Amino acid sequence: MSNPHRYCVIMCGGIGSRFWPYSRADRPKQFIDFFGTGRSLLQMSYDRILPLVDKEHVIIVTNDHYAPLVREQLPELADHQILLEPARRNTAPCIAWAANHIYALDPEASMIVTPSDHLITRELEFINSIDRGFSFVENNDALLTLGIKPTRPETGYGYIQVGSPVEGNDGILKVKTFTEKPDLDLAKVFVESGEFFWNSGIFLWSAKAILEALHMHAPDLTATFDRGLGDFATEREREFIEREFPSCVNISIDYAVMERAANVYVECVDFGWNDLGTWSSLYDNSPKNRDQNVTQNCRVLAYNSSGNIFAVKGEKLVVANGLHDYIIADAGDVLLICPKSEEQHIKLYVNDVKLTYGDKHL
Repeated sequence: MSNPHRYCVIMCGGIGSRFWPYSRADRPKQFIDFFGTGRSLLQMSYDRILPLVDKEHVIIVTNDHYAPLVREQLPELADHQILLEPARRNTAPCIAWAANHIYALDPEASMIVTPSDHLITRELEFINSIDRGFSFVENNDALLTLGIKPTRPETGYGYIQVGSPVEGNDGILKVKTFTEKPDLDLAKVFVESGEFFWNSGIFLWSAKAILEALHMHAPDLTATFDRGLGDFATEREREFIEREFPSCVNISIDYAVMERAANVYVECVDFGWNDLGTWSSLYDNSPKNRDQNVTQNCRVLAYNSSGNIFAVKGEKLVVANGLHDYIIADAGDVLLICPKSEEQHIKLYVNDVKLTYGDKHL
């Protein structure tokens, strides 16, 4: 690692309700080993950044409830590397806290911010892309996001319209516009134009640059953190955060900064990215048998069945006949059987379960 000022922030507070019933409030998807490798999505996120960032410079932002899971899965991290949010307040407050914390430790710091639940299949390309991104933000006053070439008109992702390339920086372009989760017709226009990339949700910048951008574009948010400027990276930080963080506005970094700032750039990357946000995305990224069925570490006898994903915990044997393109997920106390084409309704199912049975099955 050539630069000792590099840090990584892994955001690890999500619930992952689209992966219910496997992803639960007490153990959401980032803590699950979906591929039988012995490493969860969080652990894989941690592993892949270590060639670029010293392990002592990795910061996990999560909440009190998940602290034991983080410590269980990443025991090599010290307690001060785990920032515990007292309330869920979206990505802008999360990043504002992490940036203030890191800047107090090292005013020359550069940082990558990444979710804990993404899948990256080509890790060497990932390392090369992130190294290029770090070099760019260390030498420019820039907010950099990573853009993924779209393969379909996806309505669940934000889109980045690219402008002119940056001279001397291969693959990095100026950003024209951000559009957050368009409808299907607009998504089709974006894909057909060739000018738009998916917003991966992975960002790089210097701590100084993102704090300046937050002050300019989200002054209400930064006013909260400015009250604790002398407390970050000290024993007083936790008390300050417990007192002030719950009052932060609930807003994403895209809305708070990236859609408004003038110094936003995109690095167009190709390292096998998937946000692994749905059962269908897990199906797409899993090995399949000759009938195009996926079995997630479980025993299945399937007859006249194709295109299904079976995810069953424990020793239960699944015998299925005549199922095509279904999700079959058994978490012990909950069995979900749902067409893959209808999986956008899973959040509705979760809400109905809560209304009918309370939190027992969530």
